[in-house]
Amino acid sequence: MDYKGTIIKESLENKDVLEKLEIISTRVEAVNKDHQTPWLKQWTLHKVIVSSVKADAIAKELATALDREHGGSWYADYKNDKNHFIIFPNRVFKIDRSRVDQYKAATDYGLKLGIPNYQVDFMKDLII
Repeated sequence: MDYKGTIIKESLENKDVLEKLEIISTRVEAVNKDHQTPWLKQWTLHKVIVSSVKADAIAKELATALDREHGGSWYADYKNDKNHFIIFPNRVFKIDRSRVDQYKAATDYGLKLGIPNYQVDFMKDLII
């Protein structure tokens, strides 16, 4: 089963990975104080589909493509009914969506990087 998620174009140092994804929609959002990215004027949010065959490889590529210049405070994610990939610079969490402990580990890691609490609310994706 393929994965669906969102990739913020401005979060990528290397945007070549976008060419390997099926972009199904794009939305541009003005940056506000809550985003905590004052060096940007906008976020370009791409809704994407990632082939289940390529999901692991794309996650590794995203982990090296995400912006590290600004404290590594970006992530990308995509999920299907069973698994949720949460990708940080140089770190990939492949989460079983029924496992609270796995979500907690990804959330704690994101908070440690300085990502705002409201942006790492991954527990809402838990399937019980």
